[in-house]
This record gives sequence, C-alpha cells and structure tokens, in this order.
Amino acid sequence: MTVVVPCYNEEKTIQPFIEAILKVQKDLKEVEIELLLVDDGSTDRTLNVIKKLVQHYPDSIEYLSFSRNFGKEAGLYAGLKNAKGEYVAIMDVDLQDPPMMLVDMYRMIQDPNVDVVATRRTSREGEPAVRSFFASLFYKLNNLISRVELAEGTRDYRLMKAQVVDAVVSLSEYNRFSKGIFSWIGFKVKYLEYPNIKRVAGQSSWSFRSLFDYAIDGLISFSDLPLTIASYLGFFSIALALVWGIYMIIAGIFYQASISSMNLLALLILFMGGFQFMCMGIIGKYLGKIFTEDKRRPIYLVREEQLFED
Repeated sequence: MTVVVPCYNEEKTIQPFIEAILKVQKDLKEVEIELLLVDDGSTDRTLNVIKKLVQHYPDSIEYLSFSRNFGKEAGLYAGLKNAKGEYVAIMDVDLQDPPMMLVDMYRMIQDPNVDVVATRRTSREGEPAVRSFFASLFYKLNNLISRVELAEGTRDYRLMKAQVVDAVVSLSEYNRFSKGIFSWIGFKVKYLEYPNIKRVAGQSSWSFRSLFDYAIDGLISFSDLPLTIASYLGFFSIALALVWGIYMIIAGIFYQASISSMNLLALLILFMGGFQFMCMGIIGKYLGKIFTEDKRRPIYLVREEQLFED
C-alpha cells in the first residue's frame, strides 16, 4: 500500500505523522505501508526533515520535492502518478485524517464491489463558523449547477485500488479539482464517516482567500453554467429593452405621451448592454472549450527525488 502525503511547510507535523503510521503498520500486518511524501516547495525545514526520515526508514519512505510551490492539487497528482502500490491512499500530514482509519479502510476495500473507500466528516467542530458556512454553501451551490455531485464533508482522505488511481492520473488537465475528478470518474465508492479533528501542530496553509479561490476553481471546472448565465442575462436585457421600447411607441402613438431623451438613452443603454452580455456569453462558451482543451503546461516540476525502484 502506498500512502501519498502532500507536504507544505509541515516540519512540525511530519514526525508525529510518521509515528502514527508506524502504529498503524503494527495493526495492519497483511500489507506493507510505503509512504510517498511530496514536498510542495516548502520554505521551512520540511525537506530536511523528510531527508532525515528517509535515512532512518529507507525501505518505507520515499519523496518528491518540487522546484517551487505548485499547490496541493499538483502534489496529489504527482504522488498518485508515482505511486506503485496495489492500493493507494491519500492523507494529510497534519493528522486531521486519522491514520488508524486505514485499518478499517483496508478491510472494507477487500470487498470486490468496492473500488474506493472515501472519508466524510460528520461535523466541523473547532472550525471557524464563517468557514463552515461558506464550505456548506459551496457544496450546495456546486450540486445545484454542476453535473458532478459532491457529497458534503468529503475529504481527500481515501483508499483506492490501482485501477482507480490510473483513471485519476489519466485526467492530466492543468487546472485540477480533485474532489470533482474523484466524483467524475465514477467507480464503486463506500464512505467512512468521522468527526472533525484538529491539527496536531502548526497552522493550515489554507487561508480564507485560498479556499475561496479553490472553491471558484471547483465550480467552473465541472460546470459551464457561469458562462451560460451571461447569455441569459443578455437575452433578458434585450427582451426587457424591446418590451420597454414597444411600450413607449404605443404610449406615444395612442396616448400622445411624451418620450424624454433620458428614457431613450436608458433604453439604448439597456439594449446595447444586453447585446454585449449575450456576445460575451457566446464568446465565453468558445473560450471555455478552448481553455479546457489547450492545457499543455506541466502540472509540476521536480527539483529532487528519491523513489523506490519498480
């Protein structure tokens, strides 16, 4: 079993994480756990700590180190692409993903009708109320506008069979949203629920702004509705302008109502604004198609690595 662990400025959490995984290995004797630590261009001593651990556990730990910070999505992709285990797990290094759950996850995935054992938080206790509110709002909004439904509270923490990993890696788009990708590829998923757990040390590198940007990326990755809205607004504005124009013509002809220059100017602005919105929506559709197809930059660049031989 390969456990993929993205790390960014996590020098304080890696050692407790390794100790927790070693405890899991004692209870999970049926399979050997290999850790693939992905250093996402950390600016602290994360890479130095990883190298020391590799020297201490040369048969259990391997690593990749990026040339700069490419983001967690790139770290996940790099880890999955280089994972060699028959089963592959994704975990956060801050111990918010309980390592001991791997035992139950491994037992559950032995069922031939289960391809993925995913985890889902049953609560957000200990998390700021504002973040919890917007997280819940994101899931509701995504499931309203997207064809890919996301289960609320779903974590990246999951155990997958090699076939599922191959499917995820085959989707090599640059702008990635793993939660959506995991849902889009399908396969048989079974959920394991647990309450929210606080970080073991340090602070999360996910600020409210970065989470907001990530949510926007998720919303537009699997839905073209935001582009379509521009077209709808354009058609609505044009229709409103036409109705208003017909009303003013009828009022002027049959009721001798005077038409002020301000009304004519407002009508013209409404009509032209609607026409521009409609054109922007159509252009956006084409740009959206091009954008999803023309992604040729590498997802990540490796500065150094130490991986197990095949």
